[in-house]
Amino acid sequence: MAPRLVSVTSTANRDLILSAADVLNPHAVGDRVFGNVASELIASSGTRYQGVCIDTGSGTGFCAEHSAIAAMVTAGEYRIEKIVAVWRDEENRLYVLPPCGRCREFIRQVDPTNIDTVVVLDLDRSAALRDLLPAHDLPLPLNLG
Repeated sequence: MAPRLVSVTSTANRDLILSAADVLNPHAVGDRVFGNVASELIASSGTRYQGVCIDTGSGTGFCAEHSAIAAMVTAGEYRIEKIVAVWRDEENRLYVLPPCGRCREFIRQVDPTNIDTVVVLDLDRSAALRDLLPAHDLPLPLNLG
């Protein structure tokens, strides 16, 4: 099932996108880059939290969304109203990145109501996490008769 995209005004997402872009701070270590993806979220309190990705060769790194969520949880909050992740290419063009599957599941597990988190997909498009993470409910036990 295709996600139900919510059309929003460009200004509704623009501020969050640009604010997230402010913390982009790429730093290369060998063939790895830290801080080249940034995320910003708005918690249910209205407080904003930011984070950047850490790419490591050993698989212990994490996405920018994880970093922003960790900052939120550190502050004692768990409910995410809206979230975005951004990246700049080598020509300095800015992109919105949809959360990977691991991030989608991570958002959901932090608080059950986060299934309704608004995920920014572009200046004028957003979707509820539930539409990006179908079949998110635990299955019912099998009745094998």
